[in-house]
Amino acid sequence: MKTLYALILAVLMLTSSALAQDASKTVAAEYPFLSSGALGSATLSALPKGIILRSGELTLTQKDLDAEIRKSPESMRPQLKQNLFFVLENKTTQTLFTWEALSWAKTQKTAPKDEDSLIRAYFESITSGVSVNDEELKNFFAANKDMIGDATFDQTKDQLKDYVLEQKRSNAAQARINSLSERYEVELDKNWVAKQNSAAMNNPVDKARKSGKPSLVDFGADGCRPCDMLAPILESLKKQYAGKLNVLFVHVRKEEILAARYGVQSIPVQVFYDKDGKEVFRHVGFFAKEKIEAKLAEMGVK
Repeated sequence: MKTLYALILAVLMLTSSALAQDASKTVAAEYPFLSSGALGSATLSALPKGIILRSGELTLTQKDLDAEIRKSPESMRPQLKQNLFFVLENKTTQTLFTWEALSWAKTQKTAPKDEDSLIRAYFESITSGVSVNDEELKNFFAANKDMIGDATFDQTKDQLKDYVLEQKRSNAAQARINSLSERYEVELDKNWVAKQNSAAMNNPVDKARKSGKPSLVDFGADGCRPCDMLAPILESLKKQYAGKLNVLFVHVRKEEILAARYGVQSIPVQVFYDKDGKEVFRHVGFFAKEKIEAKLAEMGVK
């Protein structure tokens, strides 16, 4: 009898453990390359038919996403249809962030009444404590000397401060957005996400990240002087590291959604990934070949 009881108890414990493990599956854990923001911590569940996302009173369906796509220029729609998860993530971010801003406004003595002004005020509250010191400016100056040219640090300090401060503010705001699904309970339909992951991963960048080799991706465009300066360097690197490193160029004006998924806000941007597809370094602006080689050597690519 004791043996039977112990067996039943063991089965119950295993079942409970399996259920807990299944319930804790998140988008980021199951599909590490898919989310580019707020839905990384969302839970994968079997939702009622027709519902893609559920969070409190918020429910989103395919019709909601179709309506979002129709707001975009017709030329963009094929890219958006291939990246429906990206469309969903942006729609959810907008809704949840507005909820959060409204909640914040209730704690303020005065707050803007119209939505756009409210969102801006909330962003300001998030980034108001961000600052830049001289050491950070000097490090940025040294790392981007090729882009700055012959100007001295003292000559460019004020402009650099504005640029670096804006970058840090943007990063602080993005970090707040990226953690939305940690502060709100968000469920996604697991079958729909699996289907969208297959579609979204059908691009050169995600294929490279899944290849088992390190990757260097340059996001740029024609007619951008530092981008044009990088073009021959990329071709040289392709030959130099053939078989050891994926070297890719993404034209951001032709692949706008892919660039947006990867958080590209200015060009050129070089993103370095290790053999597991994890981002290890990102640089904005022209990057000299010897500096790229030094960064690759740090990653163990020789």
